[in-house]
Amino acid sequence: MAVSINTDVAIIGAGIIGLATAFRLAEAGRDVVVIDPNEAGSGASYGNAGTFAPYACAPVGNPDVLRNLPNLLFNRESPLAIRLSALPRLLPWLARFTHQSMPGPARRNAYALAALLKEAMPAWRMLAEQAGLSDLLRYEGCLYLYREKMPSGNGDWGHRLRGEFDVAQQWLTSSEVAALEPALPPSAGGLYFKDAAHIVDPSVLTQRLAAAAGACGASIQRARAERLEFQRGGQIRLICRELTIDAHTVVLAAGAWSRSLARQAGEHIPLETERGYHIEFAMDSCPIRRPISPVDLGFYITPMEGRLRVAGTVELADLSTPLDPKRTALLERGVRKLFPDLGPVHAQWLGFRPSLPDSLPVIGRSRAQPKVIHAFGHGHLGMTLAAVTSQIVAGLIARRNDTADLSAFRPDRFG
Repeated sequence: MAVSINTDVAIIGAGIIGLATAFRLAEAGRDVVVIDPNEAGSGASYGNAGTFAPYACAPVGNPDVLRNLPNLLFNRESPLAIRLSALPRLLPWLARFTHQSMPGPARRNAYALAALLKEAMPAWRMLAEQAGLSDLLRYEGCLYLYREKMPSGNGDWGHRLRGEFDVAQQWLTSSEVAALEPALPPSAGGLYFKDAAHIVDPSVLTQRLAAAAGACGASIQRARAERLEFQRGGQIRLICRELTIDAHTVVLAAGAWSRSLARQAGEHIPLETERGYHIEFAMDSCPIRRPISPVDLGFYITPMEGRLRVAGTVELADLSTPLDPKRTALLERGVRKLFPDLGPVHAQWLGFRPSLPDSLPVIGRSRAQPKVIHAFGHGHLGMTLAAVTSQIVAGLIARRNDTADLSAFRPDRFG
């Protein structure tokens, strides 16, 4: 017989977005249940690059990417790959992505991202202090590394855009890069983002955030939401295999698994799976102090507790396709160009980013079912935007008037 639970707010998804929202709501006195078929924080929230990137206002789809798309698609060393078996299904998404990469749409998307990112780090500092996570954050900035040559003129589209939004970014000479990170091989120079930060252990952060939410009264249930039923009295019933939850409000924060549930709430959202990889090297002391992204290689190298993580690449395919060893081999070849004496790969991982063609998350109430609040599709910025997204969701539930302008993120923007 299925267990039945009644709650004020049910959150579908125990990734960083769902956990941050659960903590914020439970601390405010709300009755909260979080459901996820897997251990809290075990998906993309565990396996990402561990970076807070408040500078990342340039959407993935932009004129530079569009211009370089042939090389990205056909270069064997490209950080982008598309599984041919998934191509027919991906064509509508790719058509939307191409349109959103044009100068006009890309600039509009950048403005929306910049407004959200402006509040990202203040929100994280507050959340980390309240949930007892501050010891896991390092405020060392982030370095874009140019190995062979610096950009010409005023830099690329993203650099010029960041300048418009007054993002703190500083060009570094070869000697300045060497002074900042002495273990790096000689380079042409770099671009330094002083306001960025990173996490020494994303897994520990999500586990402790889940515990903090639990200490405030939130319940985390291992179950998969299979169906939403909308009751006459206004309640929403979540049907799971061995669990039924009746909630006044549902927050959909299931990441790459959100599309089918959003459709049950009346929203047809073009969410696709962007598969990310990482490899790790075990070590007591990392050779770098901050995340480094070799621009030509397209990944991040992040120092973490007891290991060096190399994370990145973009692979468009479905959720069921197995790990491609060519992608992890690409990461290993790339990082050994900087650190040839690294030992053997200690661990490898594949995870799923929820990706939308305009590079913007879906945040807001469902048009058809206003008691369903969407909070997913953050792509590469889920960790960075988790705290500010939780603030927005809490404001929507409390019906506060100070909630940010969500017009760019509304669930019905795709028609």
